This record gives sequence, C-alpha cells and structure tokens, in this order.
Amino acid sequence: MATLTDHVNILAEHLLDRSGSQQLVAITGAPGCGKSTLASELARRLNTQKRKTTVVPMDGFHLDNAVLEARNLRPRKGAPETFDAPGFVRMIKALKAREEVFAPIFDRARDLAIAGAVAVPLDAAIIIVEGNYLMFDEAPWASLAPLWDVTARLDVPMRELRARLIQRWLSLNYSPSVATRRAEGNDIPNAQRVIDRALQCDFTFDGQPNPAPNLPA
Repeated sequence: MATLTDHVNILAEHLLDRSGSQQLVAITGAPGCGKSTLASELARRLNTQKRKTTVVPMDGFHLDNAVLEARNLRPRKGAPETFDAPGFVRMIKALKAREEVFAPIFDRARDLAIAGAVAVPLDAAIIIVEGNYLMFDEAPWASLAPLWDVTARLDVPMRELRARLIQRWLSLNYSPSVATRRAEGNDIPNAQRVIDRALQCDFTFDGQPNPAPNLPA
C-alpha cells in the first residue's frame, strides 16, 4: 500500500519537473483524510529542493460562530455553506494574479479563524492550498477548478475517515460519546458530501501502490 512518502515523492517529482511561472497546487479530500499532513510534508520536501514553497489552508475561511448562529448554521460548521466561499475564491484569484496576500488560519482548539496569519511570499515558486472544497462541484467552489495548476485528492475509505474524525474530537478532550456524536452528526455527512460532489483531480491517492495522474501524456 502506498505511504505518505510515496505520495510526496510522486507530487514532488511532478512539480519539480514543471517549468515556468509560479504554480498553484490544490490538495483536497474529505475532512480527516490527511490533507494538512500531505501539504506540509510536500512543502518541506520542495523547500529542501530549493523550490520556495508555502502552504495556505482553506480552513481560515470558516465563518465566525456568531455569524453561523445568526444564520442557524452553527450545528453544520464545516459544511460548504459555513465558509466565506466568495472571499476564498477572491483570495485564490489574487494568488493566481501574483498579488500580495495575507491569508487567515483556523485555530481548532479555540474554534476561531485568525486573520492575516500567513504572509504568502510573492517570490514563492509553489503555493500549496489545502482544503475540503477545492475541487467540489457546487457553486461557487466549482469556479476554482480552472485556477489550479496541479490538483491532488486523498481518497480514504469512510470507515477510516469515521475513526479519524472521532479521534479528532477525542484529542480535544471530548468524551467518547460526545466525540462520536459530533463526528456522526456533522463531520461524516460533510465528508460524504465532499466524496459525492468531487471533481476529477490530476492525481488521486487511494492507497494503491502506484497512483497514476490523470494528466495527458
């Protein structure tokens, strides 16, 4: 079965072989699939290869809890409609245009977004964006698809996703019953929605030994 190192090797080799201007890379998949880990390890590898790389997370665009409560969306936090999707699309367009961007991040422990936490270097050769809805067939998210230079999806079986999503809440010191209820009541439906509405990516890593890109020869 393919490992994280295999995935990093495949993507790094492909990105290092590409020439030209700045590359905008999307790493996507359901919550709990390992996007953040893959993105950070890929960035580390590319930086060691002298290709200046930075990671921009989508989660910084979570709407604030007060806004969600006003819209009766707090129980659905993490669903596509609970993000500032238009703002995120504007940021990706700004990155594509090589404008100066200060991106927010999400502090999971405090359950809030922190504005302007990532200064994206103008001279970055590769910008890796990671998030659930980067290749997602619902408006306005679908408008992102033509903006990416390279796309990769992590495809993890639902049984494994369920275990990871419950563990995520356990790691924040919730009881097993509350952790399970939170995962099954919201996280798992969100994961299924990502899977059901997925757009095809250049690379799909599904645990097979030799995941092949869908790119033309």
